[in-house]
Amino acid sequence: MSATLADPADTEAAQRRHILPFAALTASYCAHAGFFNPFLPLWLKGLGLSLVTISLLTSVQAATRMFAPYAWGALSDRTGKRVTLLRWGSLLALLASLGLWVNLGTGWLTLVLLVLCVQTSGMMPLTEAAVAHAVSQGGVFDAKRYGRVRLWGSAAFMLAVLAAGAWFERVGMASFPAMVSLSLVALLLCAYRMPNVPEARHAHEAGAASLWPVLRQRTVQWLFASMFFHVLSHMGIYTFFSLYLDSLGYSKTMIGLLWAVSVTVEIAWFFTQSRWLPLLSLSGWLVLCAAVMVFRMAVTASAASVLWLLVLVQALHALTFAAHHSACIALLSHHFPGSLRGRGQALYTVIGYGIPGVIGGFLGGLLSERLGLASVFWATAGTSVAATVCAYQVWRLRHPKAAVAA
Repeated sequence: MSATLADPADTEAAQRRHILPFAALTASYCAHAGFFNPFLPLWLKGLGLSLVTISLLTSVQAATRMFAPYAWGALSDRTGKRVTLLRWGSLLALLASLGLWVNLGTGWLTLVLLVLCVQTSGMMPLTEAAVAHAVSQGGVFDAKRYGRVRLWGSAAFMLAVLAAGAWFERVGMASFPAMVSLSLVALLLCAYRMPNVPEARHAHEAGAASLWPVLRQRTVQWLFASMFFHVLSHMGIYTFFSLYLDSLGYSKTMIGLLWAVSVTVEIAWFFTQSRWLPLLSLSGWLVLCAAVMVFRMAVTASAASVLWLLVLVQALHALTFAAHHSACIALLSHHFPGSLRGRGQALYTVIGYGIPGVIGGFLGGLLSERLGLASVFWATAGTSVAATVCAYQVWRLRHPKAAVAA
């Protein structure tokens, strides 16, 4: 009797059920970020704190991204218990958030935010590592399934920002601690719905593999350099874009709509990226995304008063963030497999977001104060050029024959 072939529809349904908990965790994490990141400064302002104090308190999260992700990633690689660590991290973050309910002074708020952000800063690389493993088949990264998971994070972030803005507009910022705690309750519940299946290790692996042989590879060094400059370029958007548009006379509603354009195209890219990613190599996408970033920053710096041009370059977020992020995750999964996966993803967070977040905020503030806000975007156009050069080196080393022919 011949074996019965599996129904493709049943196989597809089984794959969707498999990645559903990972999509829920990604969505809950990004929803928490949507409640927390944009509105923390406004809540601190409502407490009567000075702008200097607010800037110091809001920089706590960026500071924790310089060490917490790697610490959590190294621990997950050594133990192999990523889901267990995600559960503990979400529980500790929830408990820390309760400290926001009482105001015992600046020192207390600093301590509470430090404990809270140490947990949440380490959770994203653990989540990305777990998702990358879940969507890989036979060790090959599946861009389509990853996009289906990641788009829920983008959608959840946009919905959370819109919902939180409407809520706080109606009831005031005093409810901010409660909303943060509720978002962390959702995160904790999703973490406990994750399948706690450790990643299989090869028989020769004993504990966590050494990271240094991988980091000594020139391709990996150029990859992290390109990530650093590329995300540093984005810091102009993340930190100064709204202030820049406000200085040009755009209304708050229009500023919100321009942000919505970038998130909408980001979601569209993640949903359809399996059609586009095969058109270029992963390192080829790095080069293209960085080159497009040069154009985006230059237009933002020079022609932001022209609305249709601004809408166009905001739509380029599909390439400068979404395509770049997927290419980075896939390349990291290739270079940091198995017991290296957690630390590889953590280094992406540290080098790509932690250090650029601190540097970008500090230097961008100095530039905008002395030369105006437009100077920030001219500077990020320059760092985008650096990202393009580094990305080209990655492409050249991964495709030496094509580089010689070119």
